[in-house]
Amino acid sequence: MKRRRRTEILIQGDFRLAQKFAEAIIHNYECQEVVAPRYGLTMIKMRESAKNSLFYIGEVLVTEAKVEINQCIGIGIVAGMQDELAKYLAIIDAAYKANLPETEGWGTQLIEAEQRIKKEKARVQAELSETKVNFETMDV
Repeated sequence: MKRRRRTEILIQGDFRLAQKFAEAIIHNYECQEVVAPRYGLTMIKMRESAKNSLFYIGEVLVTEAKVEINQCIGIGIVAGMQDELAKYLAIIDAAYKANLPETEGWGTQLIEAEQRIKKEKARVQAELSETKVNFETMDV
């Protein structure tokens, strides 16, 4: 599983999954905090469709953290003020970079979490579709 997909699942899914993964690593390995969770701003890029050019739509507050495990540095960045989650993401990232044996069993749990996220999004979309107004069938 690629890093981006894994991170999206951990951010969008249940916080406890990231916590469980990170705590498994913390208990078995020395995790050195390179950069403690801190706040910053990052620019958000958007693509303008008419000219197909990139522009910055604005800034978003992020929390970032860096952790080192077995000489491998992991980075965790998450939108908002979420110190714990940023640290957990950094630990998980470092664990994958260090090819720790614990990471081998995480793939199935991440796929299951992704399925739950998709089901929840579909449920919310179905609820929204029920309230949608079709203007083509309205009498004017």
